[in-house]
Amino acid sequence: MAKIYLASSWKNGPVINEVATRLRSAGHEVYDFTNPPGRTGFSWDEINEKWKDWSLKEYKKAINNPIAEAGFKSDFDAMKWADTCILILPCGRSAHTEAGWFAGQGKKVIVLYTGYGPIIPELMYKIYNYQTDSLPDIIQYLSGKSE
Repeated sequence: MAKIYLASSWKNGPVINEVATRLRSAGHEVYDFTNPPGRTGFSWDEINEKWKDWSLKEYKKAINNPIAEAGFKSDFDAMKWADTCILILPCGRSAHTEAGWFAGQGKKVIVLYTGYGPIIPELMYKIYNYQTDSLPDIIQYLSGKSE
């Protein structure tokens, strides 16, 4: 069974929860950044609720805050642990950075189109292993029984 890291956006919370639940039911181990083991998922709001208004200087200071450091460590340790990343779309920069890291490490990356928003063609997704809009297809793919 696979050790899976879910990369997505907080905006996809209910979808992330469903994906995690169904993958675990299929016997896979799953790291969900919104609900990591032993802690809550990292949010910039924990450091400062006005984070969207930060200058670069404020951001550079905040990224070294112990709360940010703990959130990064939790997620990055899970990335190193996992052998597969599922990129749940739509999502932003962090999730794409995580998926790119997985690909660069030679680890498997699966793109899941959720149906929220249009399918936007992306040439560089060719570096990823599999793309689908179906969670059952992912479970089948992970079992080695798909095309």
